[in-house]
Amino acid sequence: MAAKTFHITRETTISAPPERIHALIDDFHEWQAWSPWEGLDPAMDRTYAGADSGVGAVYAWKGNSKAGEGRMEILESEPYHVGVDLLFAAPMKAHNRVDFTLTPITDGTRVEWAMTGPQNLVMRLMSAFWSMEKLVGPDFEKGLAQLKRTAESA
Repeated sequence: MAAKTFHITRETTISAPPERIHALIDDFHEWQAWSPWEGLDPAMDRTYAGADSGVGAVYAWKGNSKAGEGRMEILESEPYHVGVDLLFAAPMKAHNRVDFTLTPITDGTRVEWAMTGPQNLVMRLMSAFWSMEKLVGPDFEKGLAQLKRTAESA
């Protein structure tokens, strides 16, 4: 049977300084420009609460069956890292941790997007047929490509 936790990570290199990329991640209002899930439901209901950006910023959404329902809150915000608490309410319940790590390099910034969380019994059994890696990995790749385009055109 599959592990009791999962860890998914993707990375890309962006020709932009960490500050520019950090600003796009640290403010949930900016996610509409690059998040791979924003286009799933044009009528999605979005709610922002708490801080405008950084620690304490909260974003909640409720949409069609593809978009689902959930809530994110920024727990950590430093120049080279943003940590997010991610709670899915639908279509499946899940509580995960998301981390963005920005590493300055010669021609820009290496960006790593990681998600870690528990796999309950149902998820572990289902992993025989599909994995979180296959389910979420392509979305992370799409999101990083859109983040790259957005940051490099800013």
